[in-house]
Amino acid sequence: MPNSAALTRSDLEALWLPFTHNRQFKAKPRLLAKASGMYYWTPDGRQVLDAVAGLWCVNAGHGRREITEAVSAQLETMDYAPPFQMAHPQAFALANELVGIAPKGLDHVFFTNSGSESVDTALKIALAYHRARGQGTRTRLIGRERGYHGVGFGGISVGGIAPNRKTWSATLVPGVDHLPHTHDLARNAFSRGLPEHGAHLADELERLVTLHDASNIAAVIVEPIAGSTGVLLPPRGYLKRLREICDKHGIILIFDEVITGFGRTGSAFAAEEFGVKPDIITLAKGLTNGCIPMGAVLVTKAIYDAFMQGPDGIELFHGYTYSAHPAACAAGLATLGIYQRDGLLTRAKSLAKHWEDAAHALRGLPNVIDIRTYGLIVGVELEPLAGKPGARGYDVFTRCFERGVLVRQTADIIAMSPPLIVEPAQIEQMFGTLAEVLRSQ
Repeated sequence: MPNSAALTRSDLEALWLPFTHNRQFKAKPRLLAKASGMYYWTPDGRQVLDAVAGLWCVNAGHGRREITEAVSAQLETMDYAPPFQMAHPQAFALANELVGIAPKGLDHVFFTNSGSESVDTALKIALAYHRARGQGTRTRLIGRERGYHGVGFGGISVGGIAPNRKTWSATLVPGVDHLPHTHDLARNAFSRGLPEHGAHLADELERLVTLHDASNIAAVIVEPIAGSTGVLLPPRGYLKRLREICDKHGIILIFDEVITGFGRTGSAFAAEEFGVKPDIITLAKGLTNGCIPMGAVLVTKAIYDAFMQGPDGIELFHGYTYSAHPAACAAGLATLGIYQRDGLLTRAKSLAKHWEDAAHALRGLPNVIDIRTYGLIVGVELEPLAGKPGARGYDVFTRCFERGVLVRQTADIIAMSPPLIVEPAQIEQMFGTLAEVLRSQ
């Protein structure tokens, strides 16, 4: 492997990194050069334990030969097939495999290339569904504060991350409102499992219905567990109450499962884990184990059939050049095969207690103000430095990396979500390293 010293500052300059303090990074870059199983290696050969599955996506671990071989064979057979008015067998095979593990009733799949595209696709489908049923006034979308739904203009609009909305405020989709977030540090700090307080916040949807009238509301979109804003868990009964209100008023309920899908919670999907069936589910990340960009949108038969009742012609004016790309479909089929064969869709359930206990052992360490876990996800919230929000979290992130563990930082929250192949000894290393860093602050 080439040594990182071979890269000069001028070599780094051409690349504009996403969601990164580029000047800070290029002054002291963190480079990864190789990956296998639970580990990355830096260009100088230092091993780093991956505690975040790449970016919530490498659920089956790095370097799975089954995926490499499937993609290679597909590229040698057919590199590309147009998705408009044409198709290829792998696309149907992957759609059927997805439907086979999806919550019952979500039985049609639209393929995209990312979580952001999946969200924008889901929002479009919801709007077009109401129009197809003669309810074209239903154009308002409801998101939630502290929600993250990607970086498309639709996703940013329904999202609730202030810097994203501030930056693009002049061009956000009109007619969007937001539910309050469910994070209640005062009453729910250090809860084990789902927090007890906050189910009543779902009733804010009734207030929005009163304000805007149900005849104008198309859809509500939420993450079952908000990942990118710090692992915010749904209070007990919250998601079921949202489902009830949406049913009452004819509103489409969308679950963004880009992070929670494919075994992260201990079930194939969080919708199954929490016993609430949405009308639409957005997917990406774990769909191909992070190997090739791909996303998907699952919809109910009722939604799909509504589009099939109109006049002959194109039913949905939407799609992407790389929808159901042959190589991505091959990666997806191989990935789902690994999940099924190795029992990874439910493995998090068997490790959840060990994970939770290891996480809560951090309670009482300097600056730890909350710990939230579910399945193989944790958010450790830290007391911000006065006047420097995010600085403490970034310092913990970099110190963990220097000690050989890759964690995720969101402001002053440290998140971990390892590959589902993680072993108990590796869990101990992750939390032990984090504890060591926290004690040194």
